[in-house]
Amino acid sequence: MRLSLLCIFLFLLFGCQQPKKDSPKPVQVSYGHIERLPDFQSKYIKERNVDILLPPNYDENRTYPVLYMQDGQMLFDSTHTWNKQEWGVDETLSRLTKNNIIPETIVVGIWNGDKYRHSEYFPQVPFEMLPTKVQDSLITGAKRSNDQALFASPIQSDKYLKFLVEELKPYIDKKFSTKTRSDFTSIAGSSMGGLISMYAICEYPQIFGQAACISTHWIGTMNSDNNIIPSLFVQYLKTHLPDPSTHKIYFDYGTETLDALYEPFQLKVDSVMIKKGFTSDDWMTKKFEGHDHSERSWNNRLHIPFTFVLK
Repeated sequence: MRLSLLCIFLFLLFGCQQPKKDSPKPVQVSYGHIERLPDFQSKYIKERNVDILLPPNYDENRTYPVLYMQDGQMLFDSTHTWNKQEWGVDETLSRLTKNNIIPETIVVGIWNGDKYRHSEYFPQVPFEMLPTKVQDSLITGAKRSNDQALFASPIQSDKYLKFLVEELKPYIDKKFSTKTRSDFTSIAGSSMGGLISMYAICEYPQIFGQAACISTHWIGTMNSDNNIIPSLFVQYLKTHLPDPSTHKIYFDYGTETLDALYEPFQLKVDSVMIKKGFTSDDWMTKKFEGHDHSERSWNNRLHIPFTFVLK
């Protein structure tokens, strides 16, 4: 299915906006409570807010699994988001834990880098498989809107993962009562956040044991016509997927708006998963008819990836 250029333009124009850096009101959640790390510093990437959702009755004498999530400003409270939508992470966790489907879990919501989001979330090794001229043309020429570049800087996803692994995770493990092993450490995101979550479990399988890649943006840029980027992701996965006996990976996609582009590429990824030995015990791909590329759709189905990676 093809999208109109208007739909693609609107996503690229508005899909990455975020609220003002310091919101005057605290984030409101219906499950547990939020602790914010404002302007968390890094030697690798631009500083950013990190919101930690702690379970109700958080107890330092217990230890908890941890889920790291991209686009942290979109996860909990729609009154703070640019499009008045949210993932509903707190409500989903509340339902699943009350029904003993998943254990109580700490969620680390990492705010994106605003204009640097695409540069931070685009997997670097596959990007560097592109011919140099294509790399350069994307960095300098790809547009989010008429006056805004898609890439605000050279690709820095390797630096972003170093921030997660070398700076943020050690801080979280020191400050909070966490289960530190990879089988209790998951990562998740949607769209470009799905790509970087896939990249994280492949590059750091000793850190991340589970990944939920939702509406994974296999096309990488703004369209799928004559686009070699998806084939490079497939090539990368053939040699970088983690061991299925110790890792779990979830993919999904909808059928409307930007998600309508993903199915042919997801099917190729699914073929790689099968060839690499993944089964229904450690891998899931779901298609959601009528779901579009929005937080509202991800909210509606979030219980499925949460159950799969956190159970």
